[in-house]
Amino acid sequence: MRISTWSRHNMESRSNEHPVSIIIHGGAGTILRERLTADVEQAYREALGRSVQAGHDVLVAGGTSREAVVAAVTVMEDSDLFNAGVGSVFTHEGTVEMDASVMDGRSLDAGAVTGIKHIRNPIQLAASVLTASPHVILMGEGAEQFAREQGFELVDNSTFHTERRRRQLQELLDSASGESRLSENGHDDYDMALRDKNRSTVGAVAYDRFGDIAVATSTGGMTNKRFGRVGDTPVIGAGTYADNAVGGISATGHGEFFIRAVVGHDICARAMYKGINLQQAADEVMEKLAGMGGDGGVVGIDAHGDIVISFNAAGMYRAWIDKQGEPGTAIFR
Repeated sequence: MRISTWSRHNMESRSNEHPVSIIIHGGAGTILRERLTADVEQAYREALGRSVQAGHDVLVAGGTSREAVVAAVTVMEDSDLFNAGVGSVFTHEGTVEMDASVMDGRSLDAGAVTGIKHIRNPIQLAASVLTASPHVILMGEGAEQFAREQGFELVDNSTFHTERRRRQLQELLDSASGESRLSENGHDDYDMALRDKNRSTVGAVAYDRFGDIAVATSTGGMTNKRFGRVGDTPVIGAGTYADNAVGGISATGHGEFFIRAVVGHDICARAMYKGINLQQAADEVMEKLAGMGGDGGVVGIDAHGDIVISFNAAGMYRAWIDKQGEPGTAIFR
């Protein structure tokens, strides 16, 4: 018997309301100022702003942290700027396979999906796994059978195919075969912004008026991935982790390293067992990850609702609205 469903009546009866906060990320990697034109940078900042505002609006209206992170990530899945939803990268076979996860810091319940090909917003399906399934992770055809039973509309995989991502795959294949067709200047503005070293997984962490933390993370994975590769995003404890007692973490980067380092859980465990704050713990783990050869970043919120940001890459797309209601957006280090 799962304990993930909390009635609205019970939640509204809780007292001692907390100031809300939310932070999102749109990926980390080799994001350099000289590679972004003013127009491209503005497009990212506006998309990040829409996402964080969507989540914050849920919180201000009295919604839960779980509802807020799903709302924020849905906005990014609907933008072709990010490697999630309609902006997802191609596999080696020329299809799109997406992963997503949601975790509730109050109950420690979680839901995740992997290898999704026909659901426009995988984050919403992951949230449904949390609330309506006895399992934590569903994959591929089974996950989409569950989606049909939950009333989700299935779409053709071509819904996620963009010419920019197709060129990205082809350039990588050509480069690997020694037949690169890149021009002297390399890429257009958006390609430069989203090259393979920019692993633009998206995620959100929120702290609601009840003091509850939730995390959501979504991705199209790695360009040219093969053999049903699964990254850290749907692995609870690696790309996503939440525990009200200490905080919540959403990660982005080279997933194989984040899985091996169990990044999300390790950050929270260090904070709890070492008696350090979540920011210190995040910095320690990102330094450890760099030593392993992995790059990327994390965003988080601690048990007091304070925002955490740590990354070892050149940049990370990120935006937040803190407990004081102050917004912020940043891209570069």
